[in-house]
Amino acid sequence: MTEPRRSARRLVSRWWPVVLAVPLGAVAGAGYAVVANPSYAADSYVIVVPETQGEAVTAVSFAQAYGRLAGRPQVLAAAAAETGHSLGELETLVHGTTSPDAPVIEITGTGPDRQEAVRAADAVARSLVAFANTSSRETGVRLVPLAAAAEPAKPTTPSGRLDVAVGGAAGVLIGALVMMTRRRNAAPAGPDAPVTPDGSADGQAPAATTPRPRAAEPEPAAESAEPVAESAEPGPVAEAGPEPVKAAAAAGGGR
Repeated sequence: MTEPRRSARRLVSRWWPVVLAVPLGAVAGAGYAVVANPSYAADSYVIVVPETQGEAVTAVSFAQAYGRLAGRPQVLAAAAAETGHSLGELETLVHGTTSPDAPVIEITGTGPDRQEAVRAADAVARSLVAFANTSSRETGVRLVPLAAAAEPAKPTTPSGRLDVAVGGAAGVLIGALVMMTRRRNAAPAGPDAPVTPDGSADGQAPAATTPRPRAAEPEPAAESAEPVAESAEPGPVAEAGPEPVKAAAAAGGGR
């Protein structure tokens, strides 16, 4: 087997959870895009006009305040009666957005079809204008409809490309988690790993032991060396008695 083929096999054996999970996630995202119900969004615009000239900053501030009220029951009550939705349903279908530097309020309505999205956005915009203009003398500003909602050309959700990308990203995450779990299970046992009765870590074969060499036995000469040394020590010299002297004299006389 050539080296590139071996390298490819090693990569596949290591990264197979990600390689398998990414296409599966992309297919799941594409399936969701096919079976999910479409949802449309339409935008209606309202502008805040100050009663006196040169009050642009005040108009922007009131636009942000009224934008927050666009999804409140005080504003949605009249719009709910016009569209036939309950307050809870309309609250989930409509929301307001403002700009930090322009006195414009964007009312976005959503629905399962184009006409319902347009109807919800325009109804809430008209209700917000009526609600705000009842106190225009006190606030010094009034709301004016700027642009009515137009029918959207295509649904906002589901989006095939976005759903496939989200599914692929989820596959990457799941594959990475599987790889981390496999590496943790295959990691060598640490000092805190449980030990089996044979002295090996739990789940691992006992390590082979090498017999220790026996100490060299002392040679016989080495054993007798110590007694010989002891006998070689000089002892007390015996005094010559009379018998050795007589033997020496007799030997001299014989000569």
